[in-house]
Amino acid sequence: METIWKNDRKLGFGLMRLPLLDPEDPASIDLDTMNQMVDAFIENGFTYFDTAWMYCGFASESFAKEALVKRHPRNSFTLTTKLDAGFLKTKEDRDRIFDEQLNKTGVEYFDYYLLHDMGKDHFKIYTELDCFEWLKRKKAEGKVKHIGFSFHDSADVLDEVLQAHPEMEFVQLQLNYLDWNDPAIQSRKCLEIVRKHNKPVIVMEPVKGGTLASLPTQAEALLKQENAKASIPSWAASQEGVALVLSGMSTMEQLEDNMGFMKDFIPLSKEEEKKLTQVRKILEQSQAIPCTGCSYCVDGCPQQIPIPKYFSLYNLDLQEAKEKGWTPQGEYYDRLSQSHGKASACISCRRCEGICPQHLSITKYLKEVADHFE
Repeated sequence: METIWKNDRKLGFGLMRLPLLDPEDPASIDLDTMNQMVDAFIENGFTYFDTAWMYCGFASESFAKEALVKRHPRNSFTLTTKLDAGFLKTKEDRDRIFDEQLNKTGVEYFDYYLLHDMGKDHFKIYTELDCFEWLKRKKAEGKVKHIGFSFHDSADVLDEVLQAHPEMEFVQLQLNYLDWNDPAIQSRKCLEIVRKHNKPVIVMEPVKGGTLASLPTQAEALLKQENAKASIPSWAASQEGVALVLSGMSTMEQLEDNMGFMKDFIPLSKEEEKKLTQVRKILEQSQAIPCTGCSYCVDGCPQQIPIPKYFSLYNLDLQEAKEKGWTPQGEYYDRLSQSHGKASACISCRRCEGICPQHLSITKYLKEVADHFE
């Protein structure tokens, strides 16, 4: 596997959940606090900063310029940003946005550049607008050093993208122990696909935007019993073989905690992984819809609704930290509903309820899912 990383420190600073002056305004970034956090990050030997066109109400890239680019030598950090298919209508939009990103950040090149939020729908847009070839040209021109994409979809779509575009140098994946075996997010299966294609992995959502930083008392006690000194968030960065773990940090305390356990990254032992399996079971037992994912209900559904996957996404979304704002489950729901029936498509025939081993009120739960995601 080619090494494209300039630093062996495995923590990346995600400039998405920055300290704010007004919690209701995502663009009201507290520059003084951000300056202190950026300085501490670099002083401790970390170099990777990740922003994007639309982060923090489109203000993240500009604040990266103020806190990072203007105040630190260009060779002391690496900067990543992204192109999002949701803002592309024509091929001209690619260069318009890219040029504005260079201007907003104040750099002459990006160390890493991603096609953002890849999924079946965005893959089609990126293909139709020739974004893969466009990005290769940016690399040939020296305006981008390394190219890749972030991903939110199923493992088979990921395999399709990587087969079609082996020139992509790395993949950014949602990876954490709660999503590990989830039937909709498929963290484990996606990681296996990336490894099959021999690409480095950047981990995003390691603590699900703060969800896994605060656990139920029983789950927290299990982890403290295993390692009393380790913070609860530190258990999330567990996978061996990843190139980098991104963390969106909004306080100095979060930054110091992350730097503390990521300075000398040690993958979890087999015993520690068993503890996480127990924690995952505790979290699953507290789910709003007690679906076991057996999928007996799916085959006979006349509307082709992927019932267990929708229930899983709903359960995961309710467990998200309330202050997080955007959550990825909505992305997965939208993409599933493009090839399957929406939850609201249920016609209350109740065939599913007749075959459900758990005797769940599936039609009632589907209405809750529809109200939540649609």
